[in-house]
Amino acid sequence: MEERTAEQLAQDYSAMGDSIALITDIIAGDSMADEEAADRQDCVDRNVAHLELMKAKDDWGSEDMTATDSAISAGNGYTAS
Repeated sequence: MEERTAEQLAQDYSAMGDSIALITDIIAGDSMADEEAADRQDCVDRNVAHLELMKAKDDWGSEDMTATDSAISAGNGYTAS
């Protein structure tokens, strides 16, 4: 695997933040509230998978993964209704 540049790392970390925000907002009912439960679940599942994939990369520096871990845990425990 090719090493990511500092710019790529920053971009990937920012994208992770977007996934965290979306997961949090869907669970809180602040996003996609008018969508079908299956669509909300799919969106959370896809974003959790993205976070898990990105977190598994071994070239992170001192980035704080606390919010990532929390979003993964919350997303894995989420069942849309």
